[in-house]
Amino acid sequence: MRAFILALAALLTPLPLAARDVAGQFDYYVLALSWQPSWCASTGDDRDAPECDPGTGRDFSVHGLWPQYERGWPDYCNTRERDPSRRESQAMADVMGSGGLAWHQWQKHGRCTGLSAADYYQATRDALEAIQIPAVFDDLSRDVSVPPPIIEEAFIEANPELTRDGITISCRDDALTEVRICLTRDLQPRDCAPDARRDCSRRSVLMEQVR
Repeated sequence: MRAFILALAALLTPLPLAARDVAGQFDYYVLALSWQPSWCASTGDDRDAPECDPGTGRDFSVHGLWPQYERGWPDYCNTRERDPSRRESQAMADVMGSGGLAWHQWQKHGRCTGLSAADYYQATRDALEAIQIPAVFDDLSRDVSVPPPIIEEAFIEANPELTRDGITISCRDDALTEVRICLTRDLQPRDCAPDARRDCSRRSVLMEQVR
């Protein structure tokens, strides 16, 4: 019985500081780009999210810029950097859809970069600007069903420095949800670590038209 209690106590003892995620200690980034019409259909419409209103013209928007390890990823790190103001977060709505999402991404991921909130938000903008969205997806005017490898090819054609191992396509049910692109800490394309290469297995995915 005593051995069981000692084993349980060991499991409940907090990890030493060195074993916890530490702000600024990571290997690369994943830039996650959401297909906004899919998010609106699955989530945003039920919330009456203003970014889902007709006429907004949103195709890909930034879900987040995520620090990664070569295996796994940090999240919710302690940092000495102050949290962003509501105004700073709301200013990210043009690329992320809402200030609430920007705030959440800072809390979960940005704090692990070691950057200030302002620098993390700027890095998110810089990462987006470093990637050319394929023109064929711009203002998509009708629903289309596309094989995931074709979406990859379109991004690689628009960004020749990308490789197939540097981009992954995510889906839910039959719908495209995200395109995820791996970047160095200097925001240059690189191959994703093996645990980040989880392509959608569907033969084709629905890309709903832009609203």
